[in-house]
Parts: sequence; C-alpha cells; structure tokens
Amino acid sequence: MSGTAVRTPVEKAEAAVPARVRPARRVPRRVWLLPPLAALGFAFLYPLVLLVRQSLTPDGGGTSFAPYTEVFASAAFRKALGTTVYLAAGATAGCLVLGFFLALVIAFVPFPGARLVARCVEVFLSFPSFLITLALLFVYGTVGMANGLWTDVTGAAHGPFAFLTTPWGVLLAEVTYFTPFVMRPVLAAFAQLDTAQVEVAASLGARPARIVRRVVLPEALPALAAGGSLVLVLCLNEFGIVLFTGAKGVTTLPTLIYGKAILESDYPAACAVAVVNILVSVGLYGLYRVVSRRAGA
Repeated sequence: MSGTAVRTPVEKAEAAVPARVRPARRVPRRVWLLPPLAALGFAFLYPLVLLVRQSLTPDGGGTSFAPYTEVFASAAFRKALGTTVYLAAGATAGCLVLGFFLALVIAFVPFPGARLVARCVEVFLSFPSFLITLALLFVYGTVGMANGLWTDVTGAAHGPFAFLTTPWGVLLAEVTYFTPFVMRPVLAAFAQLDTAQVEVAASLGARPARIVRRVVLPEALPALAAGGSLVLVLCLNEFGIVLFTGAKGVTTLPTLIYGKAILESDYPAACAVAVVNILVSVGLYGLYRVVSRRAGA
C-alpha cells in the first residue's frame, strides 16, 4: 500500500518486544567518572589551587613572586630544606634495613609468639606518631628513666642521655615509628614466598646469608620499594615527631610552615614553603620509584 513505510525484519522484531523487557540504554562510562572527579577536585585540587594563589599574593596585594624570592633567599629555608631531605633519606634507609631484618626474623626464625608479634605490628600502624615520641621521652628524655637511673647511681646532677633534642633523636623517633610501615608489606611478601625454594637452596649447601641474598631478597624488593616510598613521603611531611622531641635546633619544612603561619602570621611565605614542600615530596617520590624500578623492584 502506498504511503505505508516498509519496516525491516530487525525493526519488526524490536516492535514485537514489550517495552518493559527492552534493554535500557547504558550510561556512558564518562558519566560515572564525574562524581569521583568532583569529590577529588573539591577535597584536594581546590585547596591546592587556593594554596598556590595565596603564595602568589603578597600582603601588599596584587600577584607577585616576591614571597618565593624572600623564601629562597632565607638561610632558614635552605637549612630547613637540607634538614628535611637528610632526615627523610636517613629514616627511610634505617626503616628499610631494620624493617627487612625484623620481618626476616618473624617470618623465618621460629620462636614462641611470632604470630603475636606480627599482629602487634599491624596494631602499631594505628598509633599516632607523637605517642611513640612521648614514649622515647619517658625513657631517654632529660628527666626520663635512663637519666634518672644514672643520676641515682652516680649522684651526678645530669644524665648523659640528651640526644633526643638533636637530629639523631628525631631520626631515632622516625625510624622507630615508621619501621612497621616497611615490615607490613615485607611480611605479606614473605607469606607468598614458596618455601620450597628456600629448602632446595639449603639442601644444596647454601649458607643462610646466601639464601637471603639470592632467594629471599629478590622476592622482597617490590614490598621494600612500596614500604620505602611510603616512609619517604611520610617522613618528608612529618610534623608531630619533630615538635614533640623538643629539638629546637631541628627545623624541617613542616615546622617552618608552622612558624611562618602561626607564629609570624606570614601566610604568603608559609604557602610558598608549603608549595616547595609538595614539589620536593613529589620529586623525591618519583626519583625513588625510578630507582626502585631500575633495580628490578
């Protein structure tokens, strides 16, 4: 019949299917990305933009790089930058060595309570950093247990333990607190290790040190890289440990930001130091990942 549209077999089949059983149109994947991107932008990107904008806004108004010029010309900033990198690198190295050794003992040296110690490591991760620092102060502080015992025995006016207020004290506190962050992934890697490899190497006469170097360590390298990179970033931005040790001569970038913002009310300078701190953290983290990747981790 003229004027009647001829439908194809596919169109006839679609018309025969009830509307309630027709497949609904799929939502494009890009739409599902909008909520998390919006949340990320509001929670992270927007404050970061405000931080950068404030660092470019001197107290006199306008837009200028004067806060960065003043910060870079400051001897306090250069000293704080060097101290931050030094403490972060030293603490990361110490945590890697100590964390690998302790995880090795817990995983491969049978002793009563090994499983309980592994569980305590997991609980330790939830402790705030200042709590560990306070514990060290109770033991090695100026009026701590060690100095008190020394003065009681010798009759001296002061004890010999005064290292907590030095960079070594901060380094000890950071290594003590952040070592479990390395131990946890290493223990998980050891749990996946095929013990048959260790048994075969031992049956062939390999010494324990050679077994660790040739069999165990290669399996632990990815976990060490993951734990070490996390510790590096955390140490670069650590504030509570430096504050609670009372190390007045130790100024890191986070404590410098606190001094500029809270004590001096110099918000442009504080924001400028914060931007530098972020760049240093991201830069060293990227360098660490490149080195660990080339090392086979």
